[in-house]
Amino acid sequence: MPRTKEFDPDVALDAAMELFWSRGYEATSTADLVEHLGIARASLYATFGSKHQLYVRALDRYIQSRDPLVVETLSRPGPALPAVRELLEGFVREATGEQRERGCLVVNAAVERLPGDRVVARCVESSWNTVEVALTSALLRAKAQGELRDGAEPRRIARFLLVFLEGLRVVGKGGWDERHLRDAVTEALSTFA
Repeated sequence: MPRTKEFDPDVALDAAMELFWSRGYEATSTADLVEHLGIARASLYATFGSKHQLYVRALDRYIQSRDPLVVETLSRPGPALPAVRELLEGFVREATGEQRERGCLVVNAAVERLPGDRVVARCVESSWNTVEVALTSALLRAKAQGELRDGAEPRRIARFLLVFLEGLRVVGKGGWDERHLRDAVTEALSTFA
């Protein structure tokens, strides 16, 4: 008769995500994972595979919990530019708030694992594509509603904003204060609205 698992894999995956988010991939050993998750090494491997496979699943879990919030914010009915501003200001709050030291797991993964890790690169690219598509959609609505300057190109602006948003996360983690980042948001919005 097969033994039943003595732990909840979803709880363990969340715990692994938190550990990788706090320490990064390289600084997290398998022994750290075993201790933090409170499971045996054999159970860790049997359930999640290698450390890398667990990392990818944890990164995917993070992405699946965050990206839908971006899409939801940008797809609300009504004027689109207030939603874009709300998204940017939300990134500022994240970058300067309690999570500052941990930053964003997607950005952390990109900085630590790319370009050499193709599996992680696909996860990061997928997340960034989701954000870009949501921004493009919102900006197309903004253009149709007359919220953008003449000649503004929604797709190019969306790409600019994606780079800008990820940069906010990096400089926020580096210690810039909220006032500096809010000034940057105001300037970014002034380029197309």
